[in-house]
Amino acid sequence: MPEGYLLLVLHAHLPFVRHPEDPHFLEERWLFEAITETYIPLLTRLEHLVRDGVRTRLTMTWSPPLCEMLVDPLLQSRYRLHVARLLELAEQEVYAKAHGPFAEAARMYRDHLRYCLTVMERFHGNILTWVCQLRDAGVLEPITCGATHGFLPLMLTSEAQRAQIAVAVANYRKHFGAEPKGIWLPECGYTPGVEHLLKQYGIRYFFVDTHGIYYGTPRPRYGVYAPVYTDSGVAAYARDPESSRSVWSAESGYPGDALYREFYRDLGYDGHYDYVRNFLHPDGVRRNLGLKYHAVTGKVQLHEKAPYLPTPAFARAMDHGGDFVRKRIEQSRHLSDLLGRAPLIVSPYDAELFGHWWYEGPQFIESIFRSAQASGHALLPVSGAEHLNEFPINQVITPSASSWGDAGYNGVWLNPANDWIYRHLHAAEERMVQMARRHPKAEGWQKRALNQMARELLLAQSSDWAFIMTTGTTVPYAIRRTRDHVNRFTGLFDQVASGHLHEDSIREIEWRDSVFQEIDYRVYA
Repeated sequence: MPEGYLLLVLHAHLPFVRHPEDPHFLEERWLFEAITETYIPLLTRLEHLVRDGVRTRLTMTWSPPLCEMLVDPLLQSRYRLHVARLLELAEQEVYAKAHGPFAEAARMYRDHLRYCLTVMERFHGNILTWVCQLRDAGVLEPITCGATHGFLPLMLTSEAQRAQIAVAVANYRKHFGAEPKGIWLPECGYTPGVEHLLKQYGIRYFFVDTHGIYYGTPRPRYGVYAPVYTDSGVAAYARDPESSRSVWSAESGYPGDALYREFYRDLGYDGHYDYVRNFLHPDGVRRNLGLKYHAVTGKVQLHEKAPYLPTPAFARAMDHGGDFVRKRIEQSRHLSDLLGRAPLIVSPYDAELFGHWWYEGPQFIESIFRSAQASGHALLPVSGAEHLNEFPINQVITPSASSWGDAGYNGVWLNPANDWIYRHLHAAEERMVQMARRHPKAEGWQKRALNQMARELLLAQSSDWAFIMTTGTTVPYAIRRTRDHVNRFTGLFDQVASGHLHEDSIREIEWRDSVFQEIDYRVYA
């Protein structure tokens, strides 16, 4: 028997950003950066582990908006163009920095960008094919999320909550050819009763933050170190705070090591303007290009950062992966004495932390699995479904309302910076339910209008917009997206309610917001 079990969870999600009307839409780069710096490196590391016969179990969310963008031909084409353009710059950089301290980093960027184009060629632009291959190899358990990452606790109607789950399950089925076993509740936002919706759609387990179980009823016998069942029979896993601190902590977390790449220095700002101008957005404003040549160094000013050296940085990530496993084994031994059983340590993180924010993060993930195997399986990696299969008997608890946002509840998504959105979202929920029930057998243009109403409501509900309004990043875009989707929804509602459908208007909105082609508006009925 192992000393303990490790359930490592990565949550991969981005809001649906697709603007066919603009060939250089800035926010589409969120996806392009995540593919280049996070998804391709992580999947590559998993492939290496399969090749080397290392026991690997990674549970990973692939949210419906992210899946829809990854398979979209327009975005695939734009991604290739984006990488090809960066590669042109990276090849120039290899020559420009050949005899200085940044030479190794310049070669690394060039080689990685070439590899990204090779991957896109290998999988015909669709890396979800790769995800399915790794799933079939038994190393990756993909799970789903809310349809548009809508924050369930702040929805007015159960129909709107149900639609987020139903549309997500149908979308998962479309992309993965199977039913999802688990779900990442958006923002880990749990409110009692949601588990019955999950049961209705065949979900076996979900995740909550630590206090969701600690404050549950009755008190958890094993704390957060074993799954619990809700009264619906759906299991809940809770985050282990100790392993989270080792990565998330700004003071003691691994990503703050002096050798790692510094995120906040970038060629887009450091390079001579005439040199980088042609590689910036057409508006000419300096922004990050992804070519970063400095290390974290320590608590010094940005202009004092030391040159970044990839080889020792990636070696340090291997060391940190080994340290993570050693500490989890020590933690497991301590907990097993207290609990009388081998504990399960649940370690969930945003996937984009690994590679995008913490450039060496994918190497760290690989090292965790290699180190766990080298320990003689003292720490055994498991997936969510696998652990339930092995330990099917668990305590029944009603978790507490909770989220993994700052302060642990709803304040990130409901505060003076964003509270204005909810009267519009709630009115749209009620109108959507009303129209779905009034027209249970719609056909033709009426059906298309109702389906598009459902898309617009879902897109408006994305928790990303409220989050951005709170954090203060790209706020005008978040406000614009919320208003646009609510306005389009309202226009479609007026058409359906009046019986006067404008085909050109419906067609144009379908072209702009093409997510979830499989959608059926009757999920709101």
